[in-house]
Amino acid sequence: MKLKFSFGLAVLSAAVLAACGGGNDVASGPVIEPANPNARGTIVANPPPVLAAFTAAEYNAALSASASGRNLLALSGAPKCGINFHYMEYNTIGGTNEPTNATGGIMVPTGSDAACTGARPVLLYAHGTTIEKGFNMASPATSEAGLVAAMYAAQGFIVVAPNYAGYDASRLAYHPYLNADQQANDMVDALRAARKAFPNVGANASDKLLISGYSQGGFVAMAAMKAMQEKYASEFKVTALGGMSGPYALTSTLQTVFAGGVNLGATVFSPLIFTSWQKAYGNLYASPSDVYEAAYATGIESLLPSSTLNFTTVFTTGKLPTKLFSGGALQTQDPSLNALFAAGVGTPNLIKDNYRQAVLSNPAHPVFAAAKTNDLTGWTPTRPVGMCVGSADPTVFASNTTTAATEFGKRGAGALVKVFNVEDAATVGAQVAGGFQAAKAATAADPNAPGASPAEKVLQAYHGGLVPAFCNVVTRGYFQQILASGL
Repeated sequence: MKLKFSFGLAVLSAAVLAACGGGNDVASGPVIEPANPNARGTIVANPPPVLAAFTAAEYNAALSASASGRNLLALSGAPKCGINFHYMEYNTIGGTNEPTNATGGIMVPTGSDAACTGARPVLLYAHGTTIEKGFNMASPATSEAGLVAAMYAAQGFIVVAPNYAGYDASRLAYHPYLNADQQANDMVDALRAARKAFPNVGANASDKLLISGYSQGGFVAMAAMKAMQEKYASEFKVTALGGMSGPYALTSTLQTVFAGGVNLGATVFSPLIFTSWQKAYGNLYASPSDVYEAAYATGIESLLPSSTLNFTTVFTTGKLPTKLFSGGALQTQDPSLNALFAAGVGTPNLIKDNYRQAVLSNPAHPVFAAAKTNDLTGWTPTRPVGMCVGSADPTVFASNTTTAATEFGKRGAGALVKVFNVEDAATVGAQVAGGFQAAKAATAADPNAPGASPAEKVLQAYHGGLVPAFCNVVTRGYFQQILASGL
């Protein structure tokens, strides 16, 4: 069967993704159905239904039908495999360990090519920030799912991609955003559920488990690897991590933001973070009105994710402002960031000045305490870690990646870590770096791209539109090298 859909420009943009992602893993260990049907990792329907199925030729034709699809093909390569897109529902927990459910996708490569037959590596993939509650990684019409399918499933990887608790058909009334423990558990439970489905969906999984994700998903992927290493080592053995543009260094990031270094998209990320951590720890505020200006405080805890709003309408309808603070932009030694930071201050603004000052004046403030709890720079990976980033990222600062790499090195894991910067040919190769520069130039010259100037067009597109596809190319190549090495 062939599902008709349009890739459009959203395929390469892979949505607005932000945050503020040799063992014997998947095939190892017995798959034991719990006596409790509500137990974590239980799959609700097995086999999970097929939402769409393509042969390799059909998928190639679907991508070739648009200019953006052809651009994606130029990066991903022609599909070697067909893909069956399965939709699963599974049981997991929320941010306070409350039982709930979540959904996600299993992408199974099909076909007779050597890349599609035999035991296939499994990629556990974490998606980036979205505020659309109906987001679904099981649907190829979802832009990030389309990107991941072309990059991985069509090249022979079995992909397991959760939608996260709080999205799609999840009963959870909020999303535990950047809650490292919960999001790691969500990934673990999605993989547990998928493993139970594999025999019934024709997924022949090898003993290689790869974990990746972009932006928020980069954070979630790293949290999942940490949890599998520290808490679930008898159940999962990770082959390698490929984190992309993740907010791993939450403490230093929030210190920068509250000091006035306001990242692009901060007024969306802030309520997601605060609601998540308030649900988990209960001490960020007594009332939302302690944090938010009166025009936005009422109902903000249930605003996102939304069944009606997207990254455009949340601003055009006045549900959120574009300014985080009323004044006091940070002036930096890097003049290229001054305009970005200045754009995040002014009125109307989201966060009250007295709350901002209370946070800034107290290093032990609950905001910083929660950030420390969820910071991912203080552990020691024992398996290979690749991290891809764009060094000029205005949304998730590249310092998150460099800080994590430095801290891992201090803990003796430096030999396991590789950092890839799509701006730097020395780390990603001339072809990828050159392609990225060409994509930036095309965006700057695009009359339809958002932004009042060429530089602003690139700034607006950088994190969500430019980096994702190139970092996925780099990450896939890194994974293929790890698999070929037998590590």
